[in-house]
Amino acid sequence: MILTFTLIKSDEVSASSSIKLVVDGEDLTNTIEPIIVNDRTLVPIRVVAEKLGAEVIWNNDERTVEITKGDSYMLLRIDSFLTEFRNDSVTSYNINDVQAKIINNRTYIPLRIVSNGLGVGIEWDNSTRTVLVDSTKTSSVKPLFNFNISSINNGQVITGKTNLQSMIQSTLPNNAKEIKYILLNPDTARGIVVARGNDFSFSYDWKPSLEDNGQRVLVAAIYDLNGKLICGDAIDVKININPSVKLKGINENDEINIATALSTEVNFSASYVIYEMKNALTNEVVYTSPKWNPEDTFSLVPYMEDNDGLSIRSIAYDLNNNAYYSEFIKIDVNVTPEYSLKGVSSYQVIDKPVVLRASTNFNVSEIEYVLKDTATKTETVLKKVNSGSFTWYPSILEAGSKELYIRIKDKLNNTYTSAPVYVTVSKTPKIMLQGAGPNQVVTGPMSLKVLSNVPLNSIKFIFYNPITKKEYVVAKGSDYLATYTYTPTNVSVGNWKIRAVGMYNSQEIVTEEVPITIYLGKTYLAGPIIEKSKFLDFASDLAVNTWEKTGMSAALQTAQAILETGWGQSVPVDKYNGQFSYNLFGIKGTGTAGSVTSNTWEEYNGVSYRIDDEFRAYNSVEESWDDHNDLLLTKERYGIYRDVMHDSTKGAWALRKAGYATDSSYPIKLMDIIKLYDLKKLDEIGI
Repeated sequence: MILTFTLIKSDEVSASSSIKLVVDGEDLTNTIEPIIVNDRTLVPIRVVAEKLGAEVIWNNDERTVEITKGDSYMLLRIDSFLTEFRNDSVTSYNINDVQAKIINNRTYIPLRIVSNGLGVGIEWDNSTRTVLVDSTKTSSVKPLFNFNISSINNGQVITGKTNLQSMIQSTLPNNAKEIKYILLNPDTARGIVVARGNDFSFSYDWKPSLEDNGQRVLVAAIYDLNGKLICGDAIDVKININPSVKLKGINENDEINIATALSTEVNFSASYVIYEMKNALTNEVVYTSPKWNPEDTFSLVPYMEDNDGLSIRSIAYDLNNNAYYSEFIKIDVNVTPEYSLKGVSSYQVIDKPVVLRASTNFNVSEIEYVLKDTATKTETVLKKVNSGSFTWYPSILEAGSKELYIRIKDKLNNTYTSAPVYVTVSKTPKIMLQGAGPNQVVTGPMSLKVLSNVPLNSIKFIFYNPITKKEYVVAKGSDYLATYTYTPTNVSVGNWKIRAVGMYNSQEIVTEEVPITIYLGKTYLAGPIIEKSKFLDFASDLAVNTWEKTGMSAALQTAQAILETGWGQSVPVDKYNGQFSYNLFGIKGTGTAGSVTSNTWEEYNGVSYRIDDEFRAYNSVEESWDDHNDLLLTKERYGIYRDVMHDSTKGAWALRKAGYATDSSYPIKLMDIIKLYDLKKLDEIGI
């Protein structure tokens, strides 16, 4: 029997007829039929252990074997590399290079584990090819690999952020791919990956979750390109986190007058943080931030109303949405009034609508948007509002050089006037089309109107056929401010260009031509991939398969599929021919089965409209799933996601930061789904 370091090559199993096994002087070779697996001798544990005076207990439900002899205890799990040892109440773990197996209804384990667990001596007689087991001799538990976790000791108590580092005392083979640090529940020998990477000696940061509190097994394991174990180490640890939350970036009695970066230091894995600010005098909450990435800084922008002083704290939420609070930090605020007009730039020519807004560092009760003629000094209040922006499309009656500014009243009725922005208002009559946008596909009634910087005598909307060169009026009227409805008919099906023509006195003013397509045939809507009640299991199976291959959190993948498809009920379908896309993630472009045409949203002259766009089509859901994974695993911008993709919480925030979704609440939605449906269990693995 080979007792030195051996790499697993394959699960080759053969009879060990050429090897003899002698236990305490008795030849048991014919009785126990030794088996060779990957150059290791495996024996039926019950026969050998009982021969050595040990008690063997088989748990069929848990598929475990417990062996006890005096103060020595060992526990093995079928198809697991992990073995638990206890001696004199001291618990330790070992990683084997061969798993315990059931062969011909008998439990076989590597003979070396018997020596480790029961403390008996084993010798190899090469001349007779005999393994000699001698209970009169002693041995101790020895690691199989020249590899160990070096940053943490066996039995250590973990109270917060911890560095994970391992030491390798031998050369790894060229096909070594990845190191994983896995936190296991000792009762099930299953758990989650807490750190991973391709640098086998790197120091990885680990911040345990509060739900990890208790006795745990920390494993460091190196895998080859095929996902097979090369070597590993396991230690007994206790997670004992007393939640701590500290607000960083400010100190007690600091004085601030500019934007200041805040951050939160926690000693546990948090889902998100919130920053709460109170008036230091009244103790009233004046601001609560959105849910924020615990790893990011938050910008505190002081307002004049904060000059009374602020008391600020951060609130961190664990994976179960329980809140933990930092101490309040009181700061002084010394802010002078700041106010300006936004939405236009100096010397801009205004020939289309602009959105004006007031920027202030105090709360306002009234905003006046003011226009002043630079020549006559005449002042005109364009709009008076209590808050918010104002869309301004100046009339040619306002043409010329102008000053734009805001006049503001604060909550105490103090008035402030901003510095002027000098602009030129165009004197060219102009109208703009609304209700139709470039490349819009019209499938029903259209609502048409115009924006104009002059009062029009009449308005009409004209369709022009670029092939036949024919055109006709589809709507007209004398009220240029009205909305006109056009309902297409079969004769209008096809490609058109639409324009609006207005009469200003005797002058004809024309909008730009907008290309549109009218289609009145049958259209198909997005459809289901599977019954809604079955989608969770359906997506979970795909996610777990990918998790095993790539290390991407299965919980996060499943949550994404649920969110992107509405539980599998809204998968893109070609709107014209009904081709099903199998596209679970709404990826645009060309897939393995080409593309399907579906709708997406655009905006033209302030109005949203739908246009056709091409979405990837696949031959199967599996192809769609693989393509989505390939996007995340290969595109440069998702590098920050790949660094944390084993962690569903950090991965959700990284997807948002990498630009996967524009919705600022996208990570929170994913985490809510994961929590509600207990998807984190999908990320559990054994060893």
